[in-house]
Amino acid sequence: MCIRDRGYRSDRTCCTLESLSRVFDRANGSQYDLVINCGGESRYSHQDDVYRLRSHGLSITLGKEAARRGVKAFVECSSAAIYKVDDKPRKETDKLKPLQKLTKWKVTTEEELAKIDGLNLVVLRFPYVYGEYDTGLLTSVICVGRTYKEIGRPLTFLYAKERPLNTVWVVDAARALWTAATWRASKGPLPPNQDSQPFPTTFNIVDHNNTLKGDLADALERNFGIKCEFLGSLMSQFAKMNQEQILDEMNEETLEVWSELLLAKGITTSGPISPFLEKEVLKDADTTVDGSLFEQTTGFTYMKEKLDPDWLSSVIKSYEQMNWWP
Repeated sequence: MCIRDRGYRSDRTCCTLESLSRVFDRANGSQYDLVINCGGESRYSHQDDVYRLRSHGLSITLGKEAARRGVKAFVECSSAAIYKVDDKPRKETDKLKPLQKLTKWKVTTEEELAKIDGLNLVVLRFPYVYGEYDTGLLTSVICVGRTYKEIGRPLTFLYAKERPLNTVWVVDAARALWTAATWRASKGPLPPNQDSQPFPTTFNIVDHNNTLKGDLADALERNFGIKCEFLGSLMSQFAKMNQEQILDEMNEETLEVWSELLLAKGITTSGPISPFLEKEVLKDADTTVDGSLFEQTTGFTYMKEKLDPDWLSSVIKSYEQMNWWP
């Protein structure tokens, strides 16, 4: 079972027994053996109380209930943007230094879940997810690219095109979740009162593309016919000093253009995608990770190890099919 918002009100601090029953119990009276938690607040720039309530509280409540019921595997979705910046890809045991409120709460949630007795936990740390129908952070950048095609100006990125932007295809992300659940279930409960774990339970998930910001810029240029520029490290530091004003002006312009594009296309109902960028996404979060442990431990292989040359056009086609794309 994959949890997004099934029977649980994320605006409350706890679940009722009735709502937990709707989450964990099946129609035939049995309960789910495998639980994958994809729920919680995924947007940036909220206050701590929002993440504490909508993400942390959700995960801990579900984790405790999964432990009480003896669920065979509980998979928690976390973030790979939590490591201290380093030149080499970060491994699961490397030092953590999350910079965004969202990712700080991801780390706190990981730590609290690990303390729940009897929870058959596995944590997957994801980089930037891309692909058909995905509505994550990269989607907002893609939408910005569409508006800049209309505006007719170059799109400027912070830092250099060589900046890492690790990725994973959305289908591979889903496959990794299922692989993690079935693998963890096969291992059984951890022995009580043991100083060290007999097997790892936290994994980085990342393709073999070594994706860079320049790869995203190249895709935007090919699909929208726009020019992408990079400020470099020094100019980026100056820009960050005034980033709130810059981002507010950028959002105001792109959202207005986006609305006009939707109206011209006859799309009257706004979908889940837009060019709006939140302030915290500009923080220098590191997503350079080593995902070899998951592959070596579970035998998982990626269907798309590298970015397809036309990956962005297939994403746009999926949005068009949903009538989201102008």
